[in-house]
Amino acid sequence: MESMDPVIALLTDFGTRDHYVACMKGVILQINPRAIIEDITHEINPQDIYHGAFVLRQCLPWFPPKTIFVAVVDPTVGTNRRILAARYSDRYVLAPDNGLLTLVHRDAVLQGVRSVENHQYFAAQVSRTFHGRDIFAPVAAHLSKGVAFDHLGPVVDRMEVLSLSRPRIHPDGTVDGEVVLIDHFGNLITNIAVTDLTAANIRRHHLHVTVGETVIGPLRDSYADVPPGQPVAL
Repeated sequence: MESMDPVIALLTDFGTRDHYVACMKGVILQINPRAIIEDITHEINPQDIYHGAFVLRQCLPWFPPKTIFVAVVDPTVGTNRRILAARYSDRYVLAPDNGLLTLVHRDAVLQGVRSVENHQYFAAQVSRTFHGRDIFAPVAAHLSKGVAFDHLGPVVDRMEVLSLSRPRIHPDGTVDGEVVLIDHFGNLITNIAVTDLTAANIRRHHLHVTVGETVIGPLRDSYADVPPGQPVAL
């Protein structure tokens, strides 16, 4: 059986009403007409690097190995910031070196990072403000056709990471965190992870959640565990 080309998964803040995403797909398909292109989302909050980093981290482990993630949330496009090609947990990520890889870098298995500098895989003419079309898309397409990862450019040993707040674990076992993101449904997503609760030695049936002065109550299993209109902690 003929093996399928790897998936190219797109994540941007470009939206879908304009031509930007379509141009990237067109470039990919010109280079590799067999490309399998999947949209993660193009509704990242404009220039919101943390939002992009969060969605990328959430999605990466659920795509098959060899997937090529193209993550373009790039407020510094046109400057001397680098474009990185990173390999994590047998998957590839192309992203600007602006902190977009922060959460994947923290939580996935790193297998190499390179600076994308081989112009052989770029468009013939590169716009200063549309690297998504002229660099990210063609590089992803060439990777999907089998170009070796180490042909993209030199190894790098550091990258930009976002300065993220950490939960504070107090001697009495309480944990203070922050809301870091609000999703499409209005869920308030915090920076408190299961590992933080474990470190604080908090058992599930002892967990009690407050937001500011608002008492939310114990951790629940589903939204239906409370009456409509009442806040719930999941």
